Amino acid sequence: MNNTRANPTYLPGIEFPRSLRATHDIADAVDGATIIVAAIPSHGMRAVVRAAAPYIASEATLVNAAKGLEAGSLLRMSEVLREEIPGAAAVVVLSGPSFAIELARGLPTAVVVAASSTEAVEMVQAHFRSPALRLYGSSDVVGVEIGGALKNIIAIAAGVVEGLGLGHNALAALITRGLAELTRLAVGLGAQRDTLAGLAGLGDLVLTCTGDLSRNRQVGIALARGLSLEQILTSTRMVAEGVRTTDAALALGARHGIELPIAAQMAEVLKGTKDPQSAIRDLMGRRQKLEHA
Repeated sequence: MNNTRANPTYLPGIEFPRSLRATHDIADAVDGATIIVAAIPSHGMRAVVRAAAPYIASEATLVNAAKGLEAGSLLRMSEVLREEIPGAAAVVVLSGPSFAIELARGLPTAVVVAASSTEAVEMVQAHFRSPALRLYGSSDVVGVEIGGALKNIIAIAAGVVEGLGLGHNALAALITRGLAELTRLAVGLGAQRDTLAGLAGLGDLVLTCTGDLSRNRQVGIALARGLSLEQILTSTRMVAEGVRTTDAALALGARHGIELPIAAQMAEVLKGTKDPQSAIRDLMGRRQKLEHA
């Protein structure tokens, strides 16, 4: 990548800026850095950050850009960062509707920066803003992270709807009820309801459920067309976070007594214990109730 000034696998057609340098040495990567972005798939976050911890300065601000939950512990990524680097100056979450390739091409993108510290939020906003990137601030770390994690599960279901050819009515219903589902869990964990109606909730959900660049949506489409999860995952180098997040979200919901019917159906489809058509039929056949009950 340093020689070609590009990463054709993940960002085809994008030339690296002159100031960017790739390294495989983790100490070199974080040495002297005052802002460190952790854009690591959730299942590898703890191991990589633990390896980096001895080299991270105490005044460094950590920015989590991963969208998922840790299997087993059910922790959000900011909680993993805080556990592994308790002395960090601040842990900030960066989330929202953003396909990397579009931002790399300079297309307009708006995201959310969340932290308990207003100063940390404002610092990240100032450093990351560009003509193509607008960052809104938030103090609701829980809401921003849960929205970013659970929307991937709903996107798999959206792919199933697309792959089965069930139409726009079904997709609109799924996105709306998916929003209700992730909002229920987020609020149950202490989030602010309004956060899930914003960029980190509704915005990210709409993008991931409708955009052709969505890896999770593509997984759902492939499942609907009869491929097994193993076949899908071995055919791509991309990470579809929703695959790993589904079981963790269900466990988190069970811990707090919160029902996640779409996630429950997708878990069975992903495991191969239920076909996609049956999952949609069972969702449609659930007991009817008041919309906002």
